[in-house]
Amino acid sequence: MYRNHTCGELRAADINKEVTLAGWVQKVRDKGFMVWVDLRDRYGITQLIFDEERTPKEVFEKAGSLGREYVIRVTGEVIERESKNKNIPTGEIEILVKELTILNEAATPPFTIEDDTDGGEDLRMKYRYLDIRRNPVKNKLIFRSQVAMQVRNYLANEGFIEVETPYLIKSTPEGARDFVVPSRMNEGQFYALPQSPQTFKQLLMVGGMDKYFQIVKCFRDEDLRADRQPEFTQIDCEMAFVDQEDILNTFEGLTRHLIKTLKGIDTGEFPRMTYDEAMRRYGNDKPDIRFGMEFGELNAVAQHKEFKVFNEAELVIGIAVPGAASYTRKEIDKLIDWVKRPQVGALGMVYVKCNEDGTFKSSVDKFYDEEDLAKWAEATGAKPGDLICILSGDAGKVRPQLSALRMEMAERLGLRDPKVFAPLWVVDFPLLEWDEETERYHAMHHPFTSPKTEDIAKLETDPGAVRANAYDLVLNGNEIGGGSIRIFDKALQSLMFKHLGFSEEEAREQFGFLMDAFQYGAPPHGGIAFGFDRLTAILGGQESIRDYIAFPKNNAGRDVMIDAPASLDDQQLEELHISLR
Repeated sequence: MYRNHTCGELRAADINKEVTLAGWVQKVRDKGFMVWVDLRDRYGITQLIFDEERTPKEVFEKAGSLGREYVIRVTGEVIERESKNKNIPTGEIEILVKELTILNEAATPPFTIEDDTDGGEDLRMKYRYLDIRRNPVKNKLIFRSQVAMQVRNYLANEGFIEVETPYLIKSTPEGARDFVVPSRMNEGQFYALPQSPQTFKQLLMVGGMDKYFQIVKCFRDEDLRADRQPEFTQIDCEMAFVDQEDILNTFEGLTRHLIKTLKGIDTGEFPRMTYDEAMRRYGNDKPDIRFGMEFGELNAVAQHKEFKVFNEAELVIGIAVPGAASYTRKEIDKLIDWVKRPQVGALGMVYVKCNEDGTFKSSVDKFYDEEDLAKWAEATGAKPGDLICILSGDAGKVRPQLSALRMEMAERLGLRDPKVFAPLWVVDFPLLEWDEETERYHAMHHPFTSPKTEDIAKLETDPGAVRANAYDLVLNGNEIGGGSIRIFDKALQSLMFKHLGFSEEEAREQFGFLMDAFQYGAPPHGGIAFGFDRLTAILGGQESIRDYIAFPKNNAGRDVMIDAPASLDDQQLEELHISLR
């Protein structure tokens, strides 16, 4: 038996017990006549004591050879600790060791296995198996497991069936790039790894599995960032004989359950907002509603003077930044430089300081008087002490620019509290969006999203005005889930393919299997997919998903630990009918 207790469970009530523990050596303190060792496993740390007088001689001598991260097993008596440590649960006791077995020696690790390590991110990713031993990473992976268990339990109790779908599927031209897998047995042909199980879950609805879910790995060959990996995990769900309200109620219930169970926080009914309203009030379709700074449109109160910048703009719009009237001119100039960065792209920024005495000071005092500025304050909801930041230009550009500024100011002012959860449903998305490069419409979600019934007629006359029966779940400014009611009628699906630029032959080649299935009694159905990695990170109080994944890739899509991707040898390439020449 390697252990009968873990390193995190012993307490004062266990004093005088004989126990066996196993784990890794966290730290050794050798005083010559006495050696203390902190022994660690994933449950915690227990202090061991080797005493020259009370410990057998051969065991005491062996204790002096221990190094960091050695794997050992000890047997001894639980005794009261003289110098108690209130910072750990086992801090009232220690183990007087009688037997010591070194199970495995260890090389000196390349960084310290401590909460505040001296290892940089690249080094820790190369030795990820060591990084996982640290509490910050270990606890995130445990938390991820807890989220997954809560999801499975909740959905199972709601009557959902977990079904696995294939990983080797057919490539489709819509969406992001596919990862492709060459077929050895079918020369010149390729599988694709799924970006989602979309068509398979719809086929499961045709098959009568009316409540399906799967915590599933998906793959997209796209550029990476902190919240994106080439392989990621979804909570993928589909339901038959439902409308949008059924979907929203079911998965609002799941989200409320997770926040309550894992964080101890009750959230009320989730607010709902149309896509158009979200863009008008916040400049993006996933607004963070933990704080204000809603957009105020200023055309009516700013385009009546001789200020050409505003007069020639399609949209003049601003936000009131709380308490920022105290900013110095130097600080405001830095803010203007920030919005002019290529990542934001604004040409400049006008500002108004709302002084505590009710007066105003602006960068355009030459053109506007106090009465004008008071109207700007009213339109943006500014109060004394606030700073009004105003951008102008083409509406399609200036809204996202101001949205970026809003989020930046919230970050600087500490308004994005990770302990506060503000969920929101965004509904009524556009069904189609125009692509200037290809000069055709693309599905904003995917080709199987149903249009609003009352908008179907517009598909022929005004495709860009058609609203989708689609919805996103937003949490703290992040889209954590999205879905739609699906098209289940073959004729309507064919019409949708037509407006997406598919010929009948192309639609048949890509999605003929789905169209065939619809001939055999497809029920009304719809679903949603949650980004499991992102959901877990936000529930854990962070927005970067990397530490919530056991073995993540870096920003170049590489696993530096196993050095992947890697080349294949000539024999493998020949078997796969691949020539690199």
